[in-house]
Parts: sequence; C-alpha cells; structure tokens
Amino acid sequence: MINYKIKNLRVFSIVCGLTLFLGVASLGFSQLSDISQPRASTVRAVPSGSRMKFQGVVIERNGDAFTIRDRTRTDYQVLITDDTSVKTYGGFLRGGKKYPVTDILRGLIVEVEGRGDAQGQIVADKIRFNESDMRAAITSDTRVSPVEENQQKIAGQMDELYSIAQEARQQVAQVNERVSSLDDYDVQETVAVNFRVNSAVLSADARRQLDDFATKVMEGKGYMIEVSGHTDSTGGETKNMRLSRERAESVVEYLTITHKIPARRFITPMGYGKTEAVADNSTVAGRAQNRRVEVKMLVNRGLSGGTVSTAKP
Repeated sequence: MINYKIKNLRVFSIVCGLTLFLGVASLGFSQLSDISQPRASTVRAVPSGSRMKFQGVVIERNGDAFTIRDRTRTDYQVLITDDTSVKTYGGFLRGGKKYPVTDILRGLIVEVEGRGDAQGQIVADKIRFNESDMRAAITSDTRVSPVEENQQKIAGQMDELYSIAQEARQQVAQVNERVSSLDDYDVQETVAVNFRVNSAVLSADARRQLDDFATKVMEGKGYMIEVSGHTDSTGGETKNMRLSRERAESVVEYLTITHKIPARRFITPMGYGKTEAVADNSTVAGRAQNRRVEVKMLVNRGLSGGTVSTAKP
C-alpha cells in the first residue's frame, strides 16, 4: 500500500512538472512568434513644420529615407539630408562618434529629432543611438537563444513535445534569415583605377574612368558608393596603409567635387594597404595592377525589385 502511494505521488509530480514545463515553453514560443510576425501598425503623417523628438526601431531602409516604429507601434517616415547629424550618445566632451548614414540599418534603436515636411515625413536634424545597439542581431540573439536551449531539452523527451521543438526551430530560422538580410544592397557598377608608384594623384585615364562611372551612378536611385584603396607590396606596412587611404580619399574628393555626388552617398572610404592583392607582386605588371582604388555602386535590392546584376570590374 505504501509503495502504491509512493508510485502515485511520483506520477503526480511528473505530470505537474510537465504541465509547468509546457507553460514556460509556450510562453517562450509566443514571444518568439511576436518577433517573426509583427503586429499591424499605422504610418502617421507629421504636420508640416512641427518639431518632433522620439525613439524607436528602424524597420525599413530605402535610400535616403527609412521607417521608424515607436513604442506605440506607430510608424514614421524619416528623411536624411546632407545636414543630418548621425552620432552615438556620449563620447569625448559628450560629442559622440560620427557614423555614415549607411550604418542606419533595420533593427537599430535610434532617437530622431527633426521637423515635418509637406509630404508628412520627418526631415531629420539629429539621429542618435548607442553603439551597443548597432547590430539588431544582438537583440534577436538575446531573445532567441533561451528558446533554442529549451528545444534541445524537449527533443529528448516525449513525442508530443517534439512537434513543439520542431516548430520553435523553424521560427528561429525565420528570425535568423531576417537578421541576415539587414544589408540589402547589390553591386551594380564597379571600376578600378590605378596609380603611379608612391602617388595618390589621379591620372588623366583614371579621371576618365571615374567620369564614366559617375554618369552611370547619377542615373540610379537608392544607391551607395563603396571606395577601397590598395597598394603593391613595396614599402613598409604603415606607409602602405596611409597611402591606400589617401588614394581612396582622392577618388571620393574627385567624385564629390567634380560630379556633385552628395557626401552622404559614400560609405566611409577604407585603405587596405597591400593586404588584398589581385596580381603577382613579384612582377612590374602585377604591382601596377595592385596600385589601385576599387569603386562600387551599391543599389538597394528593394528599390531595384531584386533584378540587380552583380557587375565585374
């Protein structure tokens, strides 16, 4: 009789524990479902000339504009101009660290300050954010990881729980796919211009190549320009890094001043020194090819309808 009562008590404990476990798992899955399937929202037009300052999450980026969603799940259209200040909070003398407008990606939590225009958009004067919020993947990872750990525990138990774990894995895959598509830009046009030894001065031929590139770029919409400088293997590492940056900056300066391409269109130019050679540095011809700046026109995939082809230099 005592053994029978003990057996019943164990069965009752197992059932209670399983019920509690299912309740916690259901709560976790419902939270994950909130990430994968956002609730309905409304886009609010801002009265022309009205001053606004609010915080929200960037949910869509299209060229010079992006959509932000505040805590009430109301969406606003925000327009970026040449005068928009994009910085992090704090920093030296509370000045913050400047960032290019291309770093405003979906999932980033930002604070926007600006005025409404005739189209009901907010023309941004200031955009601020925390460096810790730079990548939306951090936020998604924080919410998804506990569910993934629970999946592994559930999968080894009974058949009726396995279907719940399988559903959770599918939802996690959907979230990861959304996070991986934050950078929705494709290469449409590209050009490589070469330089003389120890020089960052554009040659006549290089200027002609950039003129042709600029003509194609100015016909596009929703584009950004990526500029990377390179050197051959001669010279010291410090010198080559500096020289490669100077070459990249000379290209940006030429396109900005000569062709009036707005500075906000450029991703911060980078110098890679001799680290990314495209030819054999042991030959004169190879070194000449490596003394280059690569310029790429990146077009927003959403604006192009997914038909952009990747160009070759």
